Amino acid sequence: MKKSLIATTLLMVFSLPALAAEQTVTLSVPGMTCAACPITVNAALNQVDGVSSVRVRYEERDATVTFDDTKTNVEELTQATKNAGYPSSLKQSQTTQE
Repeated sequence: MKKSLIATTLLMVFSLPALAAEQTVTLSVPGMTCAACPITVNAALNQVDGVSSVRVRYEERDATVTFDDTKTNVEELTQATKNAGYPSSLKQSQTTQE
C-alpha cells in the first residue's frame, strides 16, 4: 500500500509540467490612437512574467500575446496594459497543450 501511494505521488509530481499550457490571447486595445501607442503596449506586455511573444497591430487596435498560463493570466495582461494607459479586454483566446 505504501509503495503504491509513493508511486502515485511521484507520478503526479512529474506529470505537473505536462499540465502546463501555452495560451494565446488577442486583447482589444481601443485606446491606441497614434502610431507610437503600440510601442508602449508592446513594452508593457513584454514585462509580464511568462509572456513569450507579443504582436501589436495599430490598425486593428489589438495585441496578440502568447504566454505560459502557469506564470500569468489574462487579468495580469489586461492590468499591464491598463497600467501603461491603454485599458484592454479579451477579444479571443486559444490554448495549446505542450
